[in-house]
Amino acid sequence: MRLYLLVLLSLPMLLACSSVSHSPAAELNTSADVRELTVLYSNDEHGWMEGREPGRGAADILGLWREKEGYSEDGPFLLLSGGDHWTGPAISTWFEGEGMVEVMNTMGYDASAIGNHEFDFGLDNLEQRVRQANFPYLAANIQWKASETLPSELGILAFTMIEINDLSVGIIGLSTTSTPSTTNPINVVDLAFMEYEPVLRSTVTQLAVADPDLIFVVAHVCMAALRPLAVAVADLNISLMGGGHCNELVAEKMGETILLESNGHFRSYARAHFEYDLRRDSLINSSFSTEKNEAGSSDESVAQLVAKWRAATEAELSAVLGFSSREYQANDDRLQRAVVESWLQIDSTADMAINNRYALRAPFPRGEVTLADVVGLLPFENTIYAVELSGANVLQVLAEGQNPFVTGLIRIENDWLLAKTGRLIDTNETYRVLINSFMYEGGAGYNAIANFDSVGFDTEIHYRQPLVNWLLEQESSASQPLALP
Repeated sequence: MRLYLLVLLSLPMLLACSSVSHSPAAELNTSADVRELTVLYSNDEHGWMEGREPGRGAADILGLWREKEGYSEDGPFLLLSGGDHWTGPAISTWFEGEGMVEVMNTMGYDASAIGNHEFDFGLDNLEQRVRQANFPYLAANIQWKASETLPSELGILAFTMIEINDLSVGIIGLSTTSTPSTTNPINVVDLAFMEYEPVLRSTVTQLAVADPDLIFVVAHVCMAALRPLAVAVADLNISLMGGGHCNELVAEKMGETILLESNGHFRSYARAHFEYDLRRDSLINSSFSTEKNEAGSSDESVAQLVAKWRAATEAELSAVLGFSSREYQANDDRLQRAVVESWLQIDSTADMAINNRYALRAPFPRGEVTLADVVGLLPFENTIYAVELSGANVLQVLAEGQNPFVTGLIRIENDWLLAKTGRLIDTNETYRVLINSFMYEGGAGYNAIANFDSVGFDTEIHYRQPLVNWLLEQESSASQPLALP
């Protein structure tokens, strides 16, 4: 059993912290002065409690931890996450992450960074999920723009202190500075995401009041930024930095700092092991590795929770929309085209439609296609906007936006032809363009759109609804399956 205690520190700035105490475990080293600690690390779970493949879900990885690592909640272990817990398949998305937090509570997570997708359902939902969690959500580099203070009202903490196996561990959180363009910007319009190094230095200074034996960082930050950060703050004696966001499978050392990251979706985990000499007050040994989530026995308690949320999902989203002759991956142009062309059916006056490719997040299955499958494919709370753009505006949007997929235009070498007329796009002519609300708010590099048309029309049609309508219209079945062109 773990005991969670709030530590009140007199800090000159609004940095929040908490303290977590673990029941002491038997020492694993023959020296009475040496204490051991193992960190098991995941990130970007994205609601895949069932796993992307059979036998590779949350219940399986917990069983693997017990069997391979000797994990127990009362042992010298920390379960840490780099964030992005709930936006993904319908089993999590439809319930706005409630089931995912319940699963992670049962697994015994100790702390997590705040990921950009933690904001996908708005600040009210984020606060609900943070309050629901038995572990703290950490991000020292998030501030209210107006007050320049940590948003502790949402339950977000800058760091936490954990006492485990006679060791005092300070854990600091960081959230990616790209969050305003990787969640719907309107959800974080009142928040600032500060640069990592100055915030980390300031937070370590505040953390020194608690005099931790070890300092860890959990960060929803890609390795391309985390590696140079580890070098830049080598003087802070940070023993571990865990990453996220880019789903990279990493276990390595930069100087004296171990870097960890999994490739997400519970497909793998990273681990680090530490040996600390209490008498000498120093870290004497460490090791690290990555492991695949395979061949673990399913943990019964987590499996039961997953089954509960599967039943809830089927109760609400089991309606069959069609039958597919094959599986299509989310990045398949045929699937991308089907989604975006379905938008044009709701507005016959539109000349073209543009979607960011990353708006599609899961495969389109072979066999029966249910409403749950479409929710998993298009999991975000986006609506469809109609905007008026000049040809020059359109070309700029296509050049600047992140991975645009466009229909209604035909690319021929370096030119774009309008499908309706077969003519080259006219830079001076005005076109009616359909996009999603995430793009209109400036997400994924599409900042220019609202500047070009400040009174864009929100149809209030959810961006997945046209695809649902189109699938039903096809009347596909096992004898006449759907095949995307």
